[in-house]
Amino acid sequence: MMNVPYFEDFFVGQDFSDVPSVTVTDGMAALHQSLFGDRNRLTLDQPLCQAVTREPRMLVNPALVCNLAIGQSTIPSQRVLGNLFYRGLQLLAPVFIQDTLTTQTQVVGLKQNTIKPGRAASGMVALEIQVKNQKGDTVLHFWRCPMIPCRNPDAKTGHDDDFSVMPAEITDEQLLAHVPDWHFAAYRARYPSACEPLTAGQTLAVEAADTVTSAPELVRMTLNLAMTHTDATRSVYGKRLVYGGHTISIASKQLAMGLPHILQILAWYRCDHVGPVFEGDILSSQITIIETHPVQDATVAKLVVEVFAKRGPEAPSDLPDAKVLDWSLAVLLP
Repeated sequence: MMNVPYFEDFFVGQDFSDVPSVTVTDGMAALHQSLFGDRNRLTLDQPLCQAVTREPRMLVNPALVCNLAIGQSTIPSQRVLGNLFYRGLQLLAPVFIQDTLTTQTQVVGLKQNTIKPGRAASGMVALEIQVKNQKGDTVLHFWRCPMIPCRNPDAKTGHDDDFSVMPAEITDEQLLAHVPDWHFAAYRARYPSACEPLTAGQTLAVEAADTVTSAPELVRMTLNLAMTHTDATRSVYGKRLVYGGHTISIASKQLAMGLPHILQILAWYRCDHVGPVFEGDILSSQITIIETHPVQDATVAKLVVEVFAKRGPEAPSDLPDAKVLDWSLAVLLP
């Protein structure tokens, strides 16, 4: 029987890696594309993808890779009240169709939330997650922090770990070390306009917003076990809470609209869910260019993406329109 832990059940060093490995299929890629309409060209155009990556298989959208990894890491967060943030996420190697992903998840820190009158006890669980492919290569490494209820609503666990174990910083050396050895000139030959430089400080507002639909379908496809995403009775809002990766995937699609020549997402420095999202909410994004660096005949750009929700009919009636995501990341451009 699968253990569904409360906050009191966790301890540092606890391992939750006994989960199914997942082979990424064309069907998964097609479903993910139907949910989000991501315009990443290397994941859509097989001849272009092969010319650039020198790999005959299609590249998997990095948002799908992250969603599968997060889903595989949800045994400890089945009772999650909300996933608060991600830290130090590095896509260390590209993933292609028919790669098999195996995810290891370990508890690296515990911190109980301050007890307040009228609110049941809960705590934050720091999880370190590593994903390997069928060759044993690590393709993804990150930390995330779900908030989990206590079994005893008046519990005082004493957990107060230092969460600096989850690094928000990724050095330039770390970042550049996993820029793939691709044939970037092949992309520029196809799209000469891709060479237009970005300006630090430039802000892009993506006019086309997206309505959140089919949120449980992504949850099920990625083996995500968090109950609040499929069962409204398990949500603190009395409404089914949209999985945070769904919001990030919409932001990724809007990022590819604002910057249409993104080749790959390399890293998330930090990604904070600053507000809940519900089915039917309308999400829009604003992209800010922080800085750019030339590398290996290409460009690495550091960005901040802010996502805003206009509340739909399924959101709690007293919940205002608000910013729901702060995402700091690095991307690869030709």
